[in-house]
Amino acid sequence: MPTSSSAGSLALAVTWEARPGEADAVADILRRMASAVRSKEPNVLRFEPHRSPSNDHVFFLYELFTDEAAFEAHQQTDHFKSLIVEQGLPKLVRRERVPFTPLAA
Repeated sequence: MPTSSSAGSLALAVTWEARPGEADAVADILRRMASAVRSKEPNVLRFEPHRSPSNDHVFFLYELFTDEAAFEAHQQTDHFKSLIVEQGLPKLVRRERVPFTPLAA
């Protein structure tokens, strides 16, 4: 059974909706971001982007961090600032982020 630190202590459920004509560009940005996170951020346990099969402009991201400090550090990385803030967010009509913490056993 995983320990609490390996199981993560902060999860984010994130929904993005791309502007008309921007869905494929957003998908590419999220693929590149996932690759960067996997190779450069050991305290991000999961960064998994998904695309809706019924509306290709809607994306869901599941993010799992070891702790709040890992989430804060994630937002300060060059790839977050470039891919998410500079490139991704301007292509969206909607962005929702909902944080979750694990229930006590």
